[in-house]
Amino acid sequence: MKTLLFRSFVGICFGALVMVLTCFGVIAFGEVTALDSGIFVKNAIGCILCGWFFSTATIFFENEKWSLLSQTILHFLTVSILYFLLSFFVGWIPFSLKGLAIGMGIFIPFYMIIWTVFYLYFRFQVKILNDGLDKRRN
Repeated sequence: MKTLLFRSFVGICFGALVMVLTCFGVIAFGEVTALDSGIFVKNAIGCILCGWFFSTATIFFENEKWSLLSQTILHFLTVSILYFLLSFFVGWIPFSLKGLAIGMGIFIPFYMIIWTVFYLYFRFQVKILNDGLDKRRN
């Protein structure tokens, strides 16, 4: 439970940070001088929810009884379903077949890249830990 609460907090904070940085970017580099408060709140809630479910869904990877493939499939299905429902509701992706296709064409490569980076990072961490254990045994 403590892990879930911590991940929820981190995800919510990350989602809020992404929203703030996006707003700064739109204001600094766009031709926007003012933000519509209704749109801002809608997008802020969307970013916060997105950060929350992406960070908490990683709990699938802690079930050691499941294979990495099963964990990845469950994680992918969970976050993609939630992301697309949220994206359609908030208006990030148009609610159409074309919008879904374009959204998936962007989402899937990003998911694959991020998954690969995390996989390589944790594999490297395992190697460091195993090397440390080997040195202690010798």
